[in-house]
Amino acid sequence: MSLKDNNNNKRNHTTTIKKRIILTVIALSLLGLIVHSAAAGLASNNIASAQSIPAVILPPRNNSNSILSNQGIAFPSSPGTFPAQFGPPPPSPELSATQISSSTNKTCTLTPSLIEEEGTPQQIEGPYFVDGMPNRSDIRSGPSDGSVQEGIPLRLALHVYDVDNGQCVPLSGAKVDIWHANSQGVYSGVQDAGTTGKKFLRGYQVTDDNGTVLFTTIYPGWYEGRAIHIHVKVRNFEGSEKTLEWTSQFYLNNSINEQVHKQPPYSNHGPPDLPNEEDGIYKGASTDGLVQSNTGEHLMLNLTKDDEQSFYLGTFNIVLNPGQSWQ
Repeated sequence: MSLKDNNNNKRNHTTTIKKRIILTVIALSLLGLIVHSAAAGLASNNIASAQSIPAVILPPRNNSNSILSNQGIAFPSSPGTFPAQFGPPPPSPELSATQISSSTNKTCTLTPSLIEEEGTPQQIEGPYFVDGMPNRSDIRSGPSDGSVQEGIPLRLALHVYDVDNGQCVPLSGAKVDIWHANSQGVYSGVQDAGTTGKKFLRGYQVTDDNGTVLFTTIYPGWYEGRAIHIHVKVRNFEGSEKTLEWTSQFYLNNSINEQVHKQPPYSNHGPPDLPNEEDGIYKGASTDGLVQSNTGEHLMLNLTKDDEQSFYLGTFNIVLNPGQSWQ
């Protein structure tokens, strides 16, 4: 082989090596570009996925606060002080089945008891009954403006019975109205009080097959010249014709009244004006002639306190005797 041929071979070999190096570099560059593109695409997909998750299901940054509290809406620890401008009343305290049935008594014995056949005594309606109130269980709010009355929550479980040959029969389909003053002794729907058109702390429920109605309200407040009380009316209808109307008042334990009125907002007004025993209607005769004096003794709510949920539960059996003189 000549020197010239040998040099040509070397040049060809060098050229081949250079081509391989260039191709390798190009290949590696292309591979890097592909990997980078894939990574960028994956990141883009992840961002899109995160943006597609509705904000309402993302956890708050601070687990001790809800999304709403992060927006500046402070929820109270007690349901009785829910700020009206933030919507409807707070959830009603939950009642257990035992609590709901705690005053149910199939023997028609009252608390304290009367003679079985007599039934629950009636009392005057008072000046502030307003018909046509909302059919609702929670009566704390005013439907016209959404305002919520402040006070300690009170749940009422009322059981209505008819008497048939000395036996209790749950009265289903009866309309039960309740109404009472707020923590400052003010009734809704009263012109002199400036509450005309208001409906707070008023409403009715219809008894179920067990003769039961449940109400959520607040503990009633101070009222001038009266002991603490709640008004109640039970009516039955056949079509538009009223076939029964029973009216009375419930009373609450003196010592519990005093305890409640030491707490805000009740304390803003002061202690109860009268204890039960000094109230003329409590001490007086019933309007149906069943009881000649101290009628209120037979109309005391059975009160218990649920410390866990911070509310009072009042229960009562209303026994309607067909022999009574309906008012």
